[in-house]
Amino acid sequence: MSLIERYFAGKTAAISGAGDGIGRALSQRLNAAGCHLWLSDINPETLAETCASLDDARGRVTSQVVDCGQRDALFSWAEAVSEDTNRLDALFNNAGVGYGARFADSSEKNFEWLIDINFWGVVHATRAFLPLLKQSERAHLVNISSIFGMVGIPTQSAYNAAKFAVRGFSESLQAEYMNSNLFVSSVHPGGVQTNIARSARTDGAGNMADADERDQQFRRLAKTTPERAADIILRGTARGKRRIMVGWDAWLILQLTKILPTRYHWVTARVADD
Repeated sequence: MSLIERYFAGKTAAISGAGDGIGRALSQRLNAAGCHLWLSDINPETLAETCASLDDARGRVTSQVVDCGQRDALFSWAEAVSEDTNRLDALFNNAGVGYGARFADSSEKNFEWLIDINFWGVVHATRAFLPLLKQSERAHLVNISSIFGMVGIPTQSAYNAAKFAVRGFSESLQAEYMNSNLFVSSVHPGGVQTNIARSARTDGAGNMADADERDQQFRRLAKTTPERAADIILRGTARGKRRIMVGWDAWLILQLTKILPTRYHWVTARVADD
């Protein structure tokens, strides 16, 4: 029996952005381990597909359509979960969107749209589910940041801002809850084969590739499968790791920030222009 199966059997978890990608892989892996799940996504069709891939005999599965960019929707979801269980062992703040634009070309509307989901969605969900997490003997708050929460990348000012903020928020909570039942993990995936590039918004003449082209370009660089990412995240969560790096590229960029903490932009700017 694997660490994931031993640790999560019979436990409870909520996952946002469970309709595809890492969220779906987390759902499938936890379900296989016998964890009871409350899942959300903004897309009812993909959320239903995730649920159809799970085995209710292994663990209870409940789903709800939720827009993580809306505070009231997240609190409504948490209230619904609290009607089913008096504790939550893990919250995976996974939902996220992409937006590519050089800052001068970016629109305030799209910038705020991304921040509302990628940052405020994490903050509001954490606040909404915190009472349930406090009731667990050993609870986990797992916030999905990004390797873009470690380095600044051209055309990603909104995404960088949100993911750096998620990292800072998580590290602050790690200090606040150091001697408590709550273990806080900040997750930094590198390139993971998800649909984030396909569904991303863009602005500016240099970011007008269609969805298929963006997806193809992204997948050429993204080498980690969602299933592999889920395994790394869940093993790190079970061990109570504060920072979870996902993928060889994430580790490589982390080392770059250590070697060239204020000059790594010479590398990232050139890579972005290629």
